[in-house]
Amino acid sequence: MSDFTFQDAENRGRLLNNEAWSDVLIQAMPYFKQWCGKIVVVKYGGNAMLNDELKNAVMKDLVLLNTIGVKVVLVHGGGPEINKMLEKVGKESRFVNGLRYTDKETMEVVQMVLTGKINKELAGALLQEGGRAVGLSGIDSGLLRAKKIQGGDDLGLVGEVTEVHPEIIQHLLDDEYIPVISTVALGEVGDELCYNINADTAAAKIAVALKAEKFVQLTNVPGVLKNMDDPLSLIARIPMPTVPQLIEQGVINGGMIPKVECCMIALRGGVPRTHIIDGRVPHSLLLEMFSDRGVGTMIY
Repeated sequence: MSDFTFQDAENRGRLLNNEAWSDVLIQAMPYFKQWCGKIVVVKYGGNAMLNDELKNAVMKDLVLLNTIGVKVVLVHGGGPEINKMLEKVGKESRFVNGLRYTDKETMEVVQMVLTGKINKELAGALLQEGGRAVGLSGIDSGLLRAKKIQGGDDLGLVGEVTEVHPEIIQHLLDDEYIPVISTVALGEVGDELCYNINADTAAAKIAVALKAEKFVQLTNVPGVLKNMDDPLSLIARIPMPTVPQLIEQGVINGGMIPKVECCMIALRGGVPRTHIIDGRVPHSLLLEMFSDRGVGTMIY
């Protein structure tokens, strides 16, 4: 057999020979057994979805996981696509403390883009890679119920999840499908409105409801860094009790704070492992799950 070349190795002019390739498979084998039959919830971020080549790599990873028996749930955002559509219809995007203000017109666009365009594109991409996928929104089967966020600045129809009814997801997983979920939620009983939900938070709560073994956020950063300007300063493992101290010290700051807080939601709800990994790295999900070295930051 001819030597097999990984893309990243090829870029460095190195060749992975048969012996090294065998070592990779041997190292991965225990992880195949470990994750078979376990539920893994992956949140796929809007900014990590912008590159088609990387998106295809993520779809391949998810299909591979599904094929070997890992029960994968994909929860997605779509901020950049929503911005584009609002611009097309002449509606200005408005943000309050980093969160999208969502009036009724904006909510219509959010539903159209998330549940119509992006959700079906991702489900279709998984099918094209040979997987079995079903697109859902938080409204379907009453999966997510929410109420308007109270207190602080008014965000319009931005909600917080009050209930997760995961039965529809569980049925799909039992039938070996990959559920693809957009985070638009139905109001509580008696509330006929729909709400725009932060995808990171929704994914964490879905992971808790499913009793997932792992919650992974695919983002556009390497993970938690000691020095924001130095990718080599990555913190690979963070015990949950040390998170408040790292926030106080400014190590965890800015947009990383809400991502870490979502990890904390999952951990407090019983999910054993949470991860923030770089969706810009091809096959980062496989590297995290099937290698000793892992990637990104694990908060446990």
